[in-house]
Amino acid sequence: MSNSANALPIQRTQRPAWLKGWLAGETWLAWLFILPSLIGFTAFYAVPAVRGVFISFTNWDLLSTPKVVGIANYQKLLRDPQFWQALRVTLYYVLLNIPLQTALAVGLAVLMDRLTQSIVVRGVLVLPWLIPNVVVALLWLWMLDPQLGVVNQILGVFGISRQPFLGSVSQAMPSVAWINIWRHAGYTALLIFAGLQTIPKDVYEAAAIDGATERRMFWSITIPLLRPVLVFVLVTTVIGSFQIFDTIAITTKGGPVNATRVIFWYIYEFAFSRFQMGYAMAAAVILFLILITITLVQMRYLRSGESDLA
Repeated sequence: MSNSANALPIQRTQRPAWLKGWLAGETWLAWLFILPSLIGFTAFYAVPAVRGVFISFTNWDLLSTPKVVGIANYQKLLRDPQFWQALRVTLYYVLLNIPLQTALAVGLAVLMDRLTQSIVVRGVLVLPWLIPNVVVALLWLWMLDPQLGVVNQILGVFGISRQPFLGSVSQAMPSVAWINIWRHAGYTALLIFAGLQTIPKDVYEAAAIDGATERRMFWSITIPLLRPVLVFVLVTTVIGSFQIFDTIAITTKGGPVNATRVIFWYIYEFAFSRFQMGYAMAAAVILFLILITITLVQMRYLRSGESDLA
């Protein structure tokens, strides 16, 4: 009998299930479409972020070679009262901006859903968001001017004295918050309006038959069923509010008397005015950790993964 007859059959190695999925034709096609964005994210976000963490452990003035100093920047940062003041100012802005912007956006979305769904109205609402933020800040800087601003001209018609707005310690941050509310409320309203379109109309019809008022339907039906959209809106707007910079840079530059010196302006000053890049990056890393914590808390307690429509 030949050796070939006695040879055992060759057993082919089975590929793991996860490897089969990665090698499937549709998966390769998906990665092909994702690849340009993945390259951009890696080059312009991931790599700079990792390098920024490394820089936070160094003493670097942007010109000489960075010198590793360990956690000295973080120790100095946590003892700096100006850092904590900048965080308090930023939190004050967030508390001014988020509740008013969200409430106004919900109101506009409900009005659009109940009264009109005109494309023209939606276009007008999103128009301020389409204007570059620097242009919006310049526009409101001129409008809020104490001497020549149109806002003070209108107040004068009603017998109200001129207001300093951006030049006042007490009015500067509310004015900055109003500028950003004006720009973003319409866009936020459109996101909420899209969420309203997913709520079945028969739910409202059944509630109306049972005698529920508009107010009762709003709090018992609309708000609970909008929770996934509201979570998305709150998470993104809170993150954006902590990162406010361009409006401050155009209007107040952190003043008057540090009344609008938010954390991003604090980081900018140390990085590009005092040339303490390592210290500035340490502040940026702390801000990143704060935003991650706030986001996780929001998603956990607002039950972002659940929907009452299921």
